[in-house]
Amino acid sequence: MARWRQPFMPAIDTGHRETAAMFRLIALAVLVLAAGPAAANDSIAELKTGGLVLVRTDAISMDREDLFISLDEIQVAYRFRNTTDADVDTIVAFPMPEIQYNPYGDTALPDTANDNFLGFSATVEGVPVDIALEQKAYAAGLDVTDLLKRHGVPLFPFGDEAFEALKAQTPATLRDWESRGLVFNDRYDVGDGVKDHPTPAWTLRSTYWWRMTFPAGRSIMVEHRYKPSIGGTAGVSFFQDGRFSGETHADYRERYCLDEAFERAILRETRARGADYPPFYESRIAYVLKTGGNWAGGTIGTFRLTVDKGSTKNFVSFCADTVRKVGPTTFEATQTDFYPERDLEVLFLRPADY
Repeated sequence: MARWRQPFMPAIDTGHRETAAMFRLIALAVLVLAAGPAAANDSIAELKTGGLVLVRTDAISMDREDLFISLDEIQVAYRFRNTTDADVDTIVAFPMPEIQYNPYGDTALPDTANDNFLGFSATVEGVPVDIALEQKAYAAGLDVTDLLKRHGVPLFPFGDEAFEALKAQTPATLRDWESRGLVFNDRYDVGDGVKDHPTPAWTLRSTYWWRMTFPAGRSIMVEHRYKPSIGGTAGVSFFQDGRFSGETHADYRERYCLDEAFERAILRETRARGADYPPFYESRIAYVLKTGGNWAGGTIGTFRLTVDKGSTKNFVSFCADTVRKVGPTTFEATQTDFYPERDLEVLFLRPADY
């Protein structure tokens, strides 16, 4: 059984030559911003997203999964097969990441105005799917969905509509909701004196889902795509005091499989640009691979990962087996009988624009 592992030997591609060699790690060219260390408040947190979830069944196998990750879009194509002689009618779901509004920190949402904040869409055999959306709001672990709806408050906590709806509530209602953890009172001045601003504090859980039939003895293609949640840091957070060190260094080495060759490439680019500090900024994507294997056998017949770093000037690093370069900016890893044992984390370093 093939499994997702730590790489053995890393390989660096600076964009100056092609290679057909198989890599254990990919740590490839990307330039990025900042003339000094990044502070904590210079960071945006990424949301961990993933793929489709099936109701547990022994009747449907996943023969193939093709996962494409870039800074612009995540695309996933599945080839499912009904291994029985009877049609299977079941639910297919896409759990969106939980979100909670935080006025004191930034969360990377591709769209801060709509329920479909990732721009999720799906097709079955190339035909767009009519997708249903289920949303639940929670505060202090309790379901407050119906309570918010009764008071005309939209569940999406980032949109202007939610803030306007909270303003319309009575002071008694807001005091009650503050005591229950639904809202908190944010006091600030927008030019007309310090005032109270009721602010969403609930957590939103959203799931897109649909029913579909898997025909007896046949395979069927299901695809979906969405915008990634891209975390970032204004600078290279694992470089401090003139060397690769600091609180995040060991964590990044484990999470993204950074190694000496990757770090030497960053230093070469730093020196080439006459800088004292790596002139890059970080972009991060987190993807859930460990979905539970609710299909027959629990493994994926063939799993192909493609990562596009976006520019030949970019660096990218992530953990994968048997990675090869397949284009100027794209890298591919293929496994058979694949069972993921860890989620996928991708680190991009992009050039500073100065």
